[in-house]
Amino acid sequence: MQKTYTPVRFDEKFPLLTEHWQPRVVAEMNDYQFKIVRILGDFIWHEHAQTDETFIVMEGLLRIEFRDGAVTLKAGEMFVVPKGVEHKPFAENEVKLLLIEPRGVLNTGESGGERTAVNDIWI
Repeated sequence: MQKTYTPVRFDEKFPLLTEHWQPRVVAEMNDYQFKIVRILGDFIWHEHAQTDETFIVMEGLLRIEFRDGAVTLKAGEMFVVPKGVEHKPFAENEVKLLLIEPRGVLNTGESGGERTAVNDIWI
């Protein structure tokens, strides 16, 4: 019997997200997870001491602030925040993101708090 291979369709996945700042896993590759998330407004200052974090903007305009500057990304652009670099994402209007990071990485890093999302929820 032939196996069925199905692509991940972002246009089908994003409408299933109703909350902001709650990443959901859509795929895994080795120990890395691909997570989609809707963001709006300010996040918190945080860092990931053990890993880089990749932001890919699918829709909207994202600003990632650093203590010594910022980078602005539009749809079709990506940026890798190096491990140990404190950062704070911000979106004036809603942004749809694809995040790539190792399994088990908390969205708030070691900072914790009420914005910490539960890990490993698939959508």
